Amino acid sequence: MAISEAELIRSRTKFRGVYAIPVTAFHEDRSIDFKGVARCVEYCIATGSHGIVMPVNASEFFTLSDSERIAVIKAGVDANAGALPLVAGISGVSPQHALELALKAQDAGANALMALPPTSRPTSPAGMEEYYRILGEGVELPVFIQNHDPPAGQKVPLDVMVRLLKEVDSIQYIKEETMPPGQAITAEFEAAGDALLGVMGGMGGRYLLDEYRRGACGTMPGCHMPDVHAALWSALERGDEAESIRIYNKMAPMLLFENAFGVAVYKNVLHRRGVIDSPTMRVPGGRHMDSTDSAELDRLIGEVSEFFTWSR
Repeated sequence: MAISEAELIRSRTKFRGVYAIPVTAFHEDRSIDFKGVARCVEYCIATGSHGIVMPVNASEFFTLSDSERIAVIKAGVDANAGALPLVAGISGVSPQHALELALKAQDAGANALMALPPTSRPTSPAGMEEYYRILGEGVELPVFIQNHDPPAGQKVPLDVMVRLLKEVDSIQYIKEETMPPGQAITAEFEAAGDALLGVMGGMGGRYLLDEYRRGACGTMPGCHMPDVHAALWSALERGDEAESIRIYNKMAPMLLFENAFGVAVYKNVLHRRGVIDSPTMRVPGGRHMDSTDSAELDRLIGEVSEFFTWSR
């Protein structure tokens, strides 16, 4: 049987599958609930995730101090206990800041690193390139460039990413979160060739069907329903198009709903499933669900519950 170009592309990577993003659990006073963080990681493992990513946007990383970010990474590494690859989010306001976080994450036992461009202000293409070069040349672990449309990130020009992939040994992967992601993934593979070992999709897995066809090696969704994402991934991997579409169609209303409310949905589902004690967020002015939204969330959970493999 002939191997497709997408299959050849995916075969290059050692990071593959559903890489779930644990939330940062908080007590009601907004202090970190480290037991809850650990339970999220254990839940991701138990529900069929292939990797862990933390702390990043879905983890409210931007509300954490540097010491808290490293403490969350350490808690994740400890709870994971080597079961799955763990990608540490180390986005910084400057290259020096990102590198400092990266070295601490490396020492803590992370298996790879992921960074947005500088998070402090809009950055020129030259500034982005310098940022990633300083980061990449200072670490030993593989690095993911997180390419993300504003306001949650910045779009990295394709030519900048290609130079970094070809010239900085540690920079090997992209997490693609710009619109339209499928076309971006195709362009990245065509331009970077073998220097690009893999692309992970993002945006909650909303575009995974298209991303997979274009050679994406996985997806990095929030961790509220990793068993459902894993079921979809398994169907894609075995080439069962009809089941892939069926599962995706069941998921799609939840994916649209979470796009409206973000972390609030992740935490409320995790609370309902008994993983975390409180859905408390730190996001300043974050979107909160009212009673009508809450009832709709219960309905949406019911729509995907046939794929659940874990319950309290």
